Amino acid sequence: MEAIQQMAAVAVVLLLLGATLWVLRRRGFAGVALRNKSAGRRIECLERLPLGPQHTLHLVRVGETELLLALSPSGCSLVESFAHRTAEVER
Repeated sequence: MEAIQQMAAVAVVLLLLGATLWVLRRRGFAGVALRNKSAGRRIECLERLPLGPQHTLHLVRVGETELLLALSPSGCSLVESFAHRTAEVER
């Protein structure tokens, strides 16, 4: 009898967590990473290139400026900064 009560309590907790997540998603507070809301953002990650297990390059747009950042365990450094191009160059 005690095992059934414990399983019922776990089921109720899981149902409450699921209902809370559903309500938060409907109101727009959860699942932000799944949607693309880049229209109103001032900072946007354009690309990421892994160079090794702990080293990456990130292309980030801040307003009208694009930054090429190098990330490593020792920190972050600016490689290049340039103006945002509206049209991509076709090859």
